[in-house]
Amino acid sequence: MALLGAISTIGSYTMGSRILGFVRDILVAAMLGAGPVADAFFVAFKLPNLFRRLFAEGAFSAAFVPLFARKLEGDGRAEAEAFAGRALAVLFWSLGLFVIAAEIGMPWIMRALAPGFTESPEKFQLAVIFTRITFPYLMFISLVSLYAGVLNSMEKFWQAAATPILLNICLIGAVLGLSPLLPSPGHALAWGVFAAGVVQFVWMWVHVRRAGIRLPIGWPRVTEDIKLLLVRMAPVAIGAGVYQINLVIDMIIASLLPSGSISYLFFADRVNQLPLGVIGVAVGTALLPMLSRQLRAGDTAAAMNSQNRALEISLFLTLPAAAALAIIAGPIVLVFFGRGAFDVHAVGATARALAAYAWGIPAFVIIKTLAASYFAREDTKTPIVVGLFAMAVNVILNLILMGPFLHVGLAMASAISAWLNAGLLAVVLIRRGHLRIDARLRRSAPRMIIAAAAMALGLWFALPMLAPWLDGGLSLRIIALALLVAGGLAVYGLAALLSGAVSRDELNRILRRRAACPLWPAPP
Repeated sequence: MALLGAISTIGSYTMGSRILGFVRDILVAAMLGAGPVADAFFVAFKLPNLFRRLFAEGAFSAAFVPLFARKLEGDGRAEAEAFAGRALAVLFWSLGLFVIAAEIGMPWIMRALAPGFTESPEKFQLAVIFTRITFPYLMFISLVSLYAGVLNSMEKFWQAAATPILLNICLIGAVLGLSPLLPSPGHALAWGVFAAGVVQFVWMWVHVRRAGIRLPIGWPRVTEDIKLLLVRMAPVAIGAGVYQINLVIDMIIASLLPSGSISYLFFADRVNQLPLGVIGVAVGTALLPMLSRQLRAGDTAAAMNSQNRALEISLFLTLPAAAALAIIAGPIVLVFFGRGAFDVHAVGATARALAAYAWGIPAFVIIKTLAASYFAREDTKTPIVVGLFAMAVNVILNLILMGPFLHVGLAMASAISAWLNAGLLAVVLIRRGHLRIDARLRRSAPRMIIAAAAMALGLWFALPMLAPWLDGGLSLRIIALALLVAGGLAVYGLAALLSGAVSRDELNRILRRRAACPLWPAPP
């Protein structure tokens, strides 16, 4: 199955990135803890990534990939390359001006985005310094996203999937090599982010050139196809802008909570992003160009099957991930981050946030899967309308839940609004006749839920038995966590087979495919 193959390739590289990301986060947690320097760096790291999701992974990618794929199949490679060059020029110059303006106005931006920091002049100044260093990352990573769209449309997935690995390598190198030379590990990490942007850009530029694509950065020209690109971007940009506003509100609220709240949410989200990145990004990235080609060829049956199989794969992998992260959040955070400056209080606060985030994992992946169905049909408006409502609910829930639950309330709000978003996207697709849940998915989905519930129950009973090991040294903690994970997976696999959620032949095919797809597979 081509879809599963593409998902496996992307997911393998993403898994490699996430593993390195955990190594990075372990080092950061041990050296920074969850204090003011950590809060300042995480704001500085989050800010360019917020705009990256708006400019690069949001509006631009959703509009660019279908248009580039259309030109590639309909008008030929030369015209597609020319279109990509014109889009690159518009992206480069607009983002360049934006970055310069942000660098100049950073103190005022920080007062607006993290007002709680003004109560601590040192934290505020650090946040301004760090963000000025990291913000050019936005420029480089946005160009990387355009190059990724070009390569993915040509069914070259591994190059873009490998870029996050470079980010983690740069940050690990920075925190280990630069920390002794700079005022704090936060300064070293900020420069590591900047360096990562440059390295990722060079990496993708080289591979685009190797693919025979030449994209010089010229002066922007607003041609008819660029106008169409901007028109397609507009509704997504509006929706993504609202989404970014929602994230900014989260950051504002977190800055008003007790010191360390931003750090707790950051580290919890890092663990939560492992299944989201490995599964969600892989499914969404592989599904969009595949659906675009199938629908353009008029093969609606194949497109419908691809959507159902993508949903099935998503549920099969995310349901046990959600159950595990919710039940054993404490041991996970303890093993990964519980050392150095990251004390017992920080472990407990982060674990509570992780448990809340975990219940939204299947929903977040389903959103990416369903959104691909809209974007493949060049419908960028509907997901935004749906997203606007879900985001408004998220903001309201943040304000309601922050009082009694502090930072955990923000994680709870994210999970609830994600399920609302996924449900509404599915309902609209079904009503339009663009999604019909086939018999196979109707049969397997409830059984997957039963299997995941059995796994959760098993972990719940096993946790007290291994509590003495979790209270011991690092080696005992690692062994205890490994036993919990292995035991949970065994229970899930057995329950999935006994319930009929997956057949023995299907499970064997999945395992063979995983075995044939190493952590860093050989380039195609």
